[in-house]
Amino acid sequence: MPVSVNLDKVLDKQYENLPLAEILDAPVAALQGLTGTHGEALQALGVSTIGDLGRNKYLRWAVALTDLHDHTR
Repeated sequence: MPVSVNLDKVLDKQYENLPLAEILDAPVAALQGLTGTHGEALQALGVSTIGDLGRNKYLRWAVALTDLHDHTR
């Protein structure tokens, strides 16, 4: 089932209309608000693409803990 999502506020303009697989392969700097300098810092954690960032176990643990906290208040 095709899904349509507006990513204008999430991605830099040059990445907005790419297929999802290409977005996940894009550098983290393709996310609005992140720069190449941020990308270089994240590489120390083994994160170089948006997909790497989204699959990073530490990031996912932090999101899960934050969600748990926010939904139990």
